[in-house]
Amino acid sequence: MSRIITIFLLCCFFKTHAQIENDKALHFLGGNLYGLAGAGIAKQISKGDRFWTFAGAVGGSALIGLGKEAIDSGKGGSGWDNDDLLATVLGGLTVGVTIDIFTDHKKKRKLPTNKAANKVGYVPEINAKNFTNAPIPSLSQLTYPFVY
Repeated sequence: MSRIITIFLLCCFFKTHAQIENDKALHFLGGNLYGLAGAGIAKQISKGDRFWTFAGAVGGSALIGLGKEAIDSGKGGSGWDNDDLLATVLGGLTVGVTIDIFTDHKKKRKLPTNKAANKVGYVPEINAKNFTNAPIPSLSQLTYPFVY
């Protein structure tokens, strides 16, 4: 019974592998590699922001895919192929999703600079430096001047 299952799985693998062109698989792999590079650069620049890391992965693969297809569409090339471009961008997309799944997303909390300021009923200290010798304005000076 185990031989039948093994042969069945091998037949399924080779059948699905034959449906994908070798060129598309290479474009997907290239998209993975350049998406990984783009995600690494974007993560360094954005200091670990999730959105920019994902955008760097997709953007890096899209840039290399567009460049490759532009070269292919030139003289002596095989011509522009949208399926190749799609395979390259999908490679970067899978890297972006994989990085997002396996990255720890603990929220960074900003610690208050003054712990006493977080307590209820906190009254800040009054220093002479905070005040000038200007007179205190009256209520009529603080209101909006209405014309009656």
